[in-house]
Amino acid sequence: MLTVKEMMTPEPITLSSKHTIYDAKCLMDSKRIRHIPIVSSSYELEGIITQRDILAAQSSSLENLVGSDDPMLATLVRFTKPSLFTVSPSASLKSAALFMQQHKIGCLPVIQHDHLVGIITDSDFVAIAINLLEIQEDAEPMEIEEAEEEMA
Repeated sequence: MLTVKEMMTPEPITLSSKHTIYDAKCLMDSKRIRHIPIVSSSYELEGIITQRDILAAQSSSLENLVGSDDPMLATLVRFTKPSLFTVSPSASLKSAALFMQQHKIGCLPVIQHDHLVGIITDSDFVAIAINLLEIQEDAEPMEIEEAEEEMA
């Protein structure tokens, strides 16, 4: 059984709740990522900001909540949550994938002993699917050759 630990990104890029939405946007753009965990100074998970959150902040809808002219300057404290969906490093990849699909979420922070140790995202599962398809494609010609030999 493959586990989350085998496919997760260990030690993911993080921000604190004191950073701004603009900080998160710049980091996402420069690192080409779509999810950033928000952690405390002791590396405990406090929340997560996603690319979707950034896009929402860029619209005028957040301006009323922030009370400022530029919603991008709001701190990430707005994205901290008392409870988040998380996964253990020892969880099976299949159960993590099913959980993400059922809850329509794009990532799961990986928590061990109350500390963030990694992240697994929908992009990781796409990479897994591609690898499996490549393995299947490589195996198919051999199966056809074996069937042809049996027929002869």
